Amino acid sequence: MKTPNYHDFYQKALIPIGLNDLLTLNELESYDIDSPFTHWLIAIEGEQLSQTKIYYHWKVSIYPSNCEGDMNWKKPFYCSPSMVSMDGAHDIACSIASLSKQDQLSTLKLKEKIS
Repeated sequence: MKTPNYHDFYQKALIPIGLNDLLTLNELESYDIDSPFTHWLIAIEGEQLSQTKIYYHWKVSIYPSNCEGDMNWKKPFYCSPSMVSMDGAHDIACSIASLSKQDQLSTLKLKEKIS
């Protein structure tokens, strides 16, 4: 796995993609039929701010991946807004992991499009 942010990239365990979420994923323009995805890779990513002290903002990203964790970092399924607290990002990542285990990440994407 290679990302431009590999120093501050903390992934959770891979979660198999459920049927409802896979159907939603297949409808996206970014879906690559030559690289079929089987799992979700949920990660907390830190972005260092331009300041004299080292300071980060955090976001939660969801990437479709294969069973080995290979994914395209340029095409996330979802990215949360940036936040100041890594603890807050961790809580959101846990909630998203729970949704993915219930095969309901597609509802998260729909809510994002409506907003």
